Amino acid sequence: MESVGTKSLSDAGSTARRLRKSRRIVVKIGSALLTDMASGVLRAEWLGALIDDVAELRKGGADVVLVSSGAIALGRGILGLRGKVLRLEESQAAAAAGQVHLAHAYQAALAARGIACAQILLTLEDTEQRRRYLNARNTFNTLLKLGAVPVVNENDTVATSEIRYGDNDRLAARVAQMISADCMVLLSDIDGLYTADPGIDASAQHLAEVPVINADIEAMAGGSGSAVGTGGMITKLAAARIATGAGCAMAIANGRILHPLNALLDGARCTWFLAHGSPAAARKQWIAGVLEPAGRLLLDSGAVTALLSGKSLLPAGVREVTGEFSRGDAVIILAPDANEIGRGLCAYGAEEARQIAGHKSGEIERLLGYRGRTEMIHRDDLVLTGRDRQVWPVQM
Repeated sequence: MESVGTKSLSDAGSTARRLRKSRRIVVKIGSALLTDMASGVLRAEWLGALIDDVAELRKGGADVVLVSSGAIALGRGILGLRGKVLRLEESQAAAAAGQVHLAHAYQAALAARGIACAQILLTLEDTEQRRRYLNARNTFNTLLKLGAVPVVNENDTVATSEIRYGDNDRLAARVAQMISADCMVLLSDIDGLYTADPGIDASAQHLAEVPVINADIEAMAGGSGSAVGTGGMITKLAAARIATGAGCAMAIANGRILHPLNALLDGARCTWFLAHGSPAAARKQWIAGVLEPAGRLLLDSGAVTALLSGKSLLPAGVREVTGEFSRGDAVIILAPDANEIGRGLCAYGAEEARQIAGHKSGEIERLLGYRGRTEMIHRDDLVLTGRDRQVWPVQM
């Protein structure tokens, strides 16, 4: 197995350590785990056990976000649509009916354990368009700061085939990328990746660790029927590519048992896909080298000093705004001598940025007519770059 860059033997201690040390965790729950697929009824006992696990992770200091399927499965039963292939409009109707019950089930289970619940419905566009991405990221961060558990699902009632993920594996990975999670767990009907389909090949070996997703690993995924859920193992590998590239380790684990997350904490067998760097480093590199800047901000010397010490960019330190850009677009940050010192995602569009440039944050509401963000560019959305476009170290 070493020839394809994997470890075949499970390390229970390693599994437990990875999950325990994670500070921000995304957990994806599939329809077949949450609902009885034959009757369309919610598996309340299983959900309660899962939320007990979530409460334990939170007691350990971790933020937890749940990405949950199940709305269409529940809606089928509610609307009498079981046992048939659904047309698009029927799927959307089932999602609308089922989402109400799904959200209530999570709210009730979390409230019983003294935890606030928040519902977030996303489409592909929400994670691909920078302005909507920034809005969603800010919402997630605020909810987590306030101690809530966001429960995420694709907004199937409005999304069409052209703007859908189509599966919550990849949606979960995009959410992990968005919130800079350091761990993602895909709860599945199988305890990880095997060298072949274990249901038909008795010689198939379980892989405990996958450092790199290469052609050999992709070949092991087989077709879309190699695991239950939309797309099967292929979509899980696609999710792993997104997550690990964003600095987030990902596990595929057995979710059919009660307390599946606690089982991982006890060292249950799973497959770990190893992260490439840290979430913060991946995000900084994305801002520095991937996004095309749409404008420029010229700073005063005081603002430059503040940025070099690891602080956010406030409007008061901006002397001039050039270019046309929208909220969430990337901009180049210039020192007083007009040399580039950084890049970041601006919290204001160009016209608003011009209005508040040079003013104190306390004046934003008077100048714009609404209370916006205190920072022009938050430190989490900013990277310092040298003239060689390499990331500078920032004191934190």
